[in-house]
Amino acid sequence: MTSISDCFDNLRSRHIPALIPFITAGDPDLETTAQALRVLDNNGADIIELGVPYSDPLADGPVIQAAATRALARGTRLEQVLEMVARVSPSLTSPLILFTYYNPILHRGIEDFLDRIATAGVRGLVVPDLPLEEAQVVLEPASQRGIEVVLLVAPTSPQDRIETIALQSQGFIYLVSVTGVTGMRSQLGTRVEDLLGQLRSVTDKPIGVGFGISKPEHARQVIEWGADAAIVGSAIVRMLHEQGLEAIGHFCQSLKDGMLNNK
Repeated sequence: MTSISDCFDNLRSRHIPALIPFITAGDPDLETTAQALRVLDNNGADIIELGVPYSDPLADGPVIQAAATRALARGTRLEQVLEMVARVSPSLTSPLILFTYYNPILHRGIEDFLDRIATAGVRGLVVPDLPLEEAQVVLEPASQRGIEVVLLVAPTSPQDRIETIALQSQGFIYLVSVTGVTGMRSQLGTRVEDLLGQLRSVTDKPIGVGFGISKPEHARQVIEWGADAAIVGSAIVRMLHEQGLEAIGHFCQSLKDGMLNNK
């Protein structure tokens, strides 16, 4: 499994945009999660984001909240998630990003947490409630372990904050397309194109756009606007819950095909 940065370097050299699907670990169970990771890996995913179920998910919309609630009700815990990742990661081409809130990291201890996820084969980390002002306590030790911490830029971020986030983010920059929580939307936030331009003016790091992307045409649109990656979560989480593994494979491939056709 390559690093997040190496994956983007390889794709950029071939002028190919990245598709980053998201699923919630343990919904409906961890064995299905393991199968889903393989399905996504084989059907167009370039990087995969895996959400750790959490009881108070501040950035998650109703679909992902419901998935986390179901996973927690089945007894899914972080250690079980990492045991599953350790079994599956050697067979994956797509690097894995772990999406988790800061409390489980703090509770376990930053260095112990990072040691454990690195050993499991995780290559990236997204912590949506980690303030920029405190990010360095995670960024430096993560980098030492080969884990890239991806920081988020919000539509409300002022220019000076955008510049600082762009400087510190590792792997790529996660541009949140809308103000609020994750979820499927009929159209993309109107500021996304402008925000991409603001970011491009201060960095050449890859930029992934997420929150609200639920259709191939959405993914294609953000690539047309200049993003390097489309991040798709709620639509895949709901599809896995309602329709199963085969459906998410077809959907993931349709997203990637639409992005490639654009290029």
